[in-house]
Amino acid sequence: MSERTHVKLELDDIQRGALSPRPTPYAATYILFRIDDREHGRELMRRASAVATSAADTVSPLGETWVSIALTYHGLKALGVAQEWLDTFAWEFRQGMAARANALGDIGESSPENWESPLGTSDVHVVLVALAPDSARLEAAIDHARPAYDALTGVTAIWRQNCHALPTETEPFGYRDGISHPAVEGSGIAGSNPLETPLKAGEFVLGYRDELGGIQTPQPDVLGRNGTYVVFRKLHQRVALFRRYLKDNSTSPDDEELLAAKIMGRWRSGAPLALSPSQDQPGLGADPSRNNAFLFQQDDPGGFTTPGGSHIRRGNPRDSSVAGEPRLHRMIRRGTAYGPPLPEGVLEDDGVDRGLMFAFVGAHLGRQFEFVQSEWMNDGVFFGSGDAKDPLTGSHDGSGDFTIPRRPVRRRLLSLPRFVVTRGGEYCFMPGLTALRWLGDLTD
Repeated sequence: MSERTHVKLELDDIQRGALSPRPTPYAATYILFRIDDREHGRELMRRASAVATSAADTVSPLGETWVSIALTYHGLKALGVAQEWLDTFAWEFRQGMAARANALGDIGESSPENWESPLGTSDVHVVLVALAPDSARLEAAIDHARPAYDALTGVTAIWRQNCHALPTETEPFGYRDGISHPAVEGSGIAGSNPLETPLKAGEFVLGYRDELGGIQTPQPDVLGRNGTYVVFRKLHQRVALFRRYLKDNSTSPDDEELLAAKIMGRWRSGAPLALSPSQDQPGLGADPSRNNAFLFQQDDPGGFTTPGGSHIRRGNPRDSSVAGEPRLHRMIRRGTAYGPPLPEGVLEDDGVDRGLMFAFVGAHLGRQFEFVQSEWMNDGVFFGSGDAKDPLTGSHDGSGDFTIPRRPVRRRLLSLPRFVVTRGGEYCFMPGLTALRWLGDLTD
């Protein structure tokens, strides 16, 4: 029997927000806190350990509802974690997202000086995320969590972003979202692609063996084990601009939808081009047992069905022959919409802020999130396409292009504008529940 079958995660100590797929529909909120008084910050950790939901608690009293707590590097410092222990965390985490802006393509409009305050600053210490099937139960979850920070005058709420998932499961550009989820060994949570072998637990949870055979655990072990790194990013989406670009570069409504599918790698219904190359199949897109059950290399090595530069193929090349072993860069991705949808058919910007709160979960910030963002999303060398960027989320300046393989003549989209602008973000550490209690019991 292989080692893979023996691994069992300590789910009762892992926060549920690290591994559990989200229900549909749902509402969520992100609340950021600054710790001004160390003792009050530690009390917040003690209270939070009783509020945060474990991955073993799959049925909470409020239904599909949970609360998760994460901390930035500055948050751990504010609590008084010793520097010798802080130095054992990933160096990208210690630097913070704002310092990594150039590597991430957060330049120009997306650069940190243009981010929403206080995102990317040393004032952000704690991130509380609450999630529930609807707004009423979300507020109930927040009310349940409120005693964790109410009356702590040394802890200040400094930012909040409310989010939602539509019953259609689409994001602001109109594509079905939240389809792909990796299988994590020992979690008991099935992946969305039956053709993908479960990934080693250490790719997502600290303290377990990863795909390379190593074990990453910040020290002391009681702090690092069963934790994970979480990336939060607020991404503004220029929906009207995207719609206008599609219309201006297509010959008919059908061609417009095909172009949108080639850019994403899926039809807007969620049906993958790999399984439905010539027309949309909404039934396929809505079927979680089929809409992610495909690979690329065997049937489509040249990208004639799903372009190599399309969004989903860049984010997860699956079995494709590319520079960089895809399994080493696999991560859990979650996007939650914010702001009202732009009405159907509107091609002019209405000035309303809308987009995604993006979350990445993984044990390796460098070779997972940062690698994918810099090498796969904002470059094309890995699949032989020079410096071409992701057509949808790449850091474009109006001079980029996107090539769609086609016989007898390939199709090229020119002058790609920036459709997605970073409004801010944070690198966080989501401790295990034991670690939250340990942080609460720290003494000077």
